[in-house]
Amino acid sequence: MIILMIFAAFILTGIGGLVYLYRRVQRFLPESMEKKKKRLFGALPILGLLSWCALDFVNGVIVIVNVLGIWLFCDFAAWIIRMRRKKESYKFYWSGICAIILSVFYLGTGWYFAHHVVATNYTLTTEKALPKKTIRIVQIADAHLGATFDGKKFADYVKRMEKEKPDMLVITGDFVDDDSNRADLEKACEALGKMKTTYGVFYVYGNHDKGYMNSRDFTDKDMRQIFAKNNIRILEDEVVTLDGKIDLIGRKDRSVDMREPEADNAKPGDSKRLNMVALTEASNKEHYRIVLDHQPHDFDAQEAAGVDLVLCGHTHGGQMFPVGITGEISGANDKTYGLEKRKDTNFVVTSGISDWAIKFKTGGAISEYVVIDIAGGL
Repeated sequence: MIILMIFAAFILTGIGGLVYLYRRVQRFLPESMEKKKKRLFGALPILGLLSWCALDFVNGVIVIVNVLGIWLFCDFAAWIIRMRRKKESYKFYWSGICAIILSVFYLGTGWYFAHHVVATNYTLTTEKALPKKTIRIVQIADAHLGATFDGKKFADYVKRMEKEKPDMLVITGDFVDDDSNRADLEKACEALGKMKTTYGVFYVYGNHDKGYMNSRDFTDKDMRQIFAKNNIRILEDEVVTLDGKIDLIGRKDRSVDMREPEADNAKPGDSKRLNMVALTEASNKEHYRIVLDHQPHDFDAQEAAGVDLVLCGHTHGGQMFPVGITGEISGANDKTYGLEKRKDTNFVVTSGISDWAIKFKTGGAISEYVVIDIAGGL
């Protein structure tokens, strides 16, 4: 119900935005122009935005809502200045010109950051013994194959990540999306299968990986077979020990509670994924314990379990203002982006290597892969 209400508010804001922008655009036209011509020329940009909506509804409305917000801000600022100057108006519609420039800059940079992948580095330390002096992890999440790049382009990113000389590559969910295709999946997995690492490639499911309203040409069973063929290990509520000193703990995504059927012996309120107590019972507390969990939503339990590192994705770094803030305020996410330490547990939330339906990342969000160096004790 809440999601439907937000969606409805989003659509109504978009409709209201078109009306407001239609009236604002007309202010650029000479007052002497005939009303019919004024309406016609004023409608042209609006028709352009509507055409965008017809081709890509989500991003069309995103553009309208953001342009509306910027334009309202500029008009309000101009009104404040006009009141202070005690003059009726400027000769030119400067606030409209500023709104257009700011909109192009804001959305243009948002497009760039969504489609331009960078490496983000973190260095951590531990008193626990590791197989060697420093362990290097490369983490990716939220590839949503087909959103901002295809399988071939992803293969190019894999080559870049391989140059980091990782000991392991971990994929913390949402590798594919509803409209990903098999050709891209096979190309991407083939590249991962050829990637040189010490321990291999590990993957946990995200909320999009099993799809919602799928138009993809492969099934979950197909994806599992393609992963197995390319030595990509899926971890679902299980622990794998590496070199006798690292425990990699892969969790089912919390969305399984909405997807998987109830067990025959399930009690009301039981989760369909193991909790941190049950998972850590299968691990060795003397080992360096790394948790892969798509959604950053269980920090308290993970801290209480005393694991060393938790790697998450899902948030896209907040994507666009004010998504990140509302996600944390509502309790949907414990953190939107970056590194946080609670007692002996480090948490890293990546903004993801790609995007979802929205093709913009603003407010500081970027597309990235993460390189984590862990320096161990003697």
